[in-house]
Amino acid sequence: MFSSEPTAVDLARLERFVARDQRPLLVDFWAPWCAPCRMMAPQFAAAARELEPDMRLLKLDTEADPDAGARFGIRGIPTLILFQNGREKARQSGALSSGDIVAWARQAAR
Repeated sequence: MFSSEPTAVDLARLERFVARDQRPLLVDFWAPWCAPCRMMAPQFAAAARELEPDMRLLKLDTEADPDAGARFGIRGIPTLILFQNGREKARQSGALSSGDIVAWARQAAR
């Protein structure tokens, strides 16, 4: 069942999604203190309405789960990572509009 909203995850749950989900996963690595992250949050939610159910959108708070940032080599936020078939396929840093998120994700998932 899809809500067309990004799903909040922690590192353990993200790793389960990456290992098991057959669809591409688009993950927003963010933090509440990050102004660009807060500006991009509604854009990411709007992108979810366009991309799901073909792609699952997840959000991971790197402040609440700092091991996730280290595990995935996050150097700046917001960072989007597209996972496909259990592996990282593409990465994009910086705030994007919903249209840019959708276009980038669809291109990267090809």
